[in-house]
Amino acid sequence: MGRDLRVAVEVVAEGIDMTPTIYYCYDAYCGWCYGFSPVISRIFQEYRSVIAFEVLSGGMILPAEPQPIGVMAGYIQKAYLTVEERTGIRFGEDWRWHIFHPEESDWYPSSEKPAIAMGVFREYHPDLCVPFSAELQYALHYEGRDLTDDEAYRHLLAKFEIPGTEFYQKLRDPAYKEKAYEEFALVKQLHVTGFPTVFLQVSDTKFYLLTRGYTDYTTFKNSLDKALSEMHLR
Repeated sequence: MGRDLRVAVEVVAEGIDMTPTIYYCYDAYCGWCYGFSPVISRIFQEYRSVIAFEVLSGGMILPAEPQPIGVMAGYIQKAYLTVEERTGIRFGEDWRWHIFHPEESDWYPSSEKPAIAMGVFREYHPDLCVPFSAELQYALHYEGRDLTDDEAYRHLLAKFEIPGTEFYQKLRDPAYKEKAYEEFALVKQLHVTGFPTVFLQVSDTKFYLLTRGYTDYTTFKNSLDKALSEMHLR
């Protein structure tokens, strides 16, 4: 099971060395996070032997009542082009169909279920949450899977060797929903106002803000290396 996120962020016992930890605050529905996914995935592969990685779901879309994709489709129709131009990522044809045919779409976006899925996944593979976040973003933004649908996650279970029956029992367990909302609250406590936001924690009191919003690989890596060098960690 993964570490207690709240304790990891707030307190490290005095006098005990800690592994430098990146906290990637994201949302599965965030287009800019999708564009940032190749950057954080590359950083994860290059630094995972010396840095711990935690993924925190932000709860970007949490309507009091379900709202159809048409509510935000007009904005997304223009915004996704900016994401593609700046990041080089491409949004899939199936995703675009829902965005450009909102009156025919059955999508009612909500960040809740993918956050619950991340919490369940963390129990099986606490060290692979960055790759899982990338898979969720690809499933939505390229493959056009509805992340509010339980079946949207089934294709990932075999890939990560997760038992399906257990996964779905936990996905529907109110306790995991509660944990997801605790995570949303934690992200707010960290004063995250947009996604992606990435912090590096190097001690119980020392944090670096590596990015607030999309950053390209070279800029992000330079910021990370500078922070690590200041702590004599690289």
